[in-house]
Amino acid sequence: MLLICRNVVLVAAMFLVANVFGQGIPEDRYVEEADRAKSLLRKAVDYYQKNGDRALAAFSRQGAFIEDQFYVYVIDTQGIMLASGGPSANLIGRDVSGALNDDLNKGFKAALALPESDEIHHADYRWLSWQDGREERKRVFYQRVDDKIFSVGYYIQRSSIEEAKTLLDHVSDAVAENPQQAFERINELDAAFLKDDLYAFVIDRDTQRFVAHGYNLRLVSSDFRKLHSADDHPIGQQILDAAAKNGVGDITYLWPNPVTRKNEQKVTLFKTRGNYIVAVGYYLGGVSGD
Repeated sequence: MLLICRNVVLVAAMFLVANVFGQGIPEDRYVEEADRAKSLLRKAVDYYQKNGDRALAAFSRQGAFIEDQFYVYVIDTQGIMLASGGPSANLIGRDVSGALNDDLNKGFKAALALPESDEIHHADYRWLSWQDGREERKRVFYQRVDDKIFSVGYYIQRSSIEEAKTLLDHVSDAVAENPQQAFERINELDAAFLKDDLYAFVIDRDTQRFVAHGYNLRLVSSDFRKLHSADDHPIGQQILDAAAKNGVGDITYLWPNPVTRKNEQKVTLFKTRGNYIVAVGYYLGGVSGD
């Protein structure tokens, strides 16, 4: 029952985000995923228009409407889950608005009231990944046909440069205000300093050692000068040299992504705050290094 309620809230949150924040444009790094999602969505809508409600069963079983992480799910305008080829299959036949608070229900119903059209909308939300069992960001494309909303989504596994810059500014301000408190919060994996694949680390410029790391605590107190990339470039010394010369900068190197768990190209942004170098990196993807 707990899992069902949790999934209900996540489904509703998707539509609430769509209603409040509008459509937007998918990030360039996800053009291929967006094209695949929209293609599968159009395929499902076309299949439904040709076969009517008999099509719903096809969306919920292994076959033509499940492609890797992509699957179709359908909710009617009364809030009933009609079909799903993914983890939300346990909600089929249920009114997913029944367990919502007033605020979520308001946004959920507003999205379900969208008029029928050929327009494809999209929204971002958080969802339990059936590949690794963790909640991750997801982008969904959806379209209303008759009294049903058809949806297909994909996981957004890499944060943007804008998000990295925002987190870097936030951590830098915290370090400037109260260094020791900031280090403790980073090392305790405080959610304010950790977001999906983004995390911060801090170097003491005097000792040239890690004083905080938002992902790998084993690095704390270790010699930053000895840090090498996954393909053995001396990135620690490079950051130290650049920080000493310019105070701010960025460096690109190969490093494990904590979300995808693969070696990927990473861009780390850094700036000095007094005796400290504060850094946050974002992943470009596309390189395994294996």
